[in-house]
Amino acid sequence: MCDKDSIDDINEYARRTAELTRRCFGAWSLASGLTMMLPAVAGAVDVTETEVEIKTPDGVADAYFVHPSSGAHPGVLMWPDILGLRPAFRTMGKRLAQSGYSVLVPNPFYRSGKAPIMPEGASFDDDATRQKLMSLMGSLTPDVQVTDAKAHVGYLTGQKAVDRRRKLGTAGYCMGGPMTMRTAATFPDRIGAGASFHGANLATDKPDSPHLLVPKMKAQYLIAIAENDDQRDPAAKNLLREAFAKAGLKAEIEVYAGMMHGWCALDNKVYNQEQAEKAWGRMLALFKTALV
Repeated sequence: MCDKDSIDDINEYARRTAELTRRCFGAWSLASGLTMMLPAVAGAVDVTETEVEIKTPDGVADAYFVHPSSGAHPGVLMWPDILGLRPAFRTMGKRLAQSGYSVLVPNPFYRSGKAPIMPEGASFDDDATRQKLMSLMGSLTPDVQVTDAKAHVGYLTGQKAVDRRRKLGTAGYCMGGPMTMRTAATFPDRIGAGASFHGANLATDKPDSPHLLVPKMKAQYLIAIAENDDQRDPAAKNLLREAFAKAGLKAEIEVYAGMMHGWCALDNKVYNQEQAEKAWGRMLALFKTALV
């Protein structure tokens, strides 16, 4: 059962992501076409893709695991947005793996069923669809996110394709942004870098706000903020900057001018390749220096 603060957070998330979701549904078929438009990965390596199942205290989570076909490499846990694990995020995970990382992209809603959680063409304007998404979002409490982070980090750590001598990274989109921070705070000695792209509710006035976890982290961070998110909550970036500065942690926190919430998700109609590539490049630069 959600308390009042949790319900308020869900309602705020719904308000901030409603237009994103309307634009995303029916756009999944764009993913393959957009992939063809993406710049080639410099020095791309051959990769191996696997659909995997991960045991958690609450059941079995389905996930996509992709890694270079030979050798051991830094592991990265990639948290999807509210639409969950789907072709676009498999494509994004694979692209990161081609740059030399072993990437796990989980289905955050596995408790309700295997991915994808919604059929192609579903509409956020449909009451049942909207209610289902908000209910699924509401079920991912901070405690649940930590439970899943433990299971997924444990899975990565146990894989031969993951170099356990090096730090892990984590990346998250929209609702996945806070998940990266809870992951980094739960595993301060394992998570060396985190990246949040148009993350939702990273800094709030609630006692469980993700930014309050920064003192528990040792990770360097990239936080890429959409301009319209910043316009709605201009104080958030300052709270984040103050938190990382006080903790003595490097953090690149930037508002991307003209960008709308969701601009980094490959299958979103507000996807902006130029600025998404900029943010992606900043993540690669961070991982290269921090995952040692």
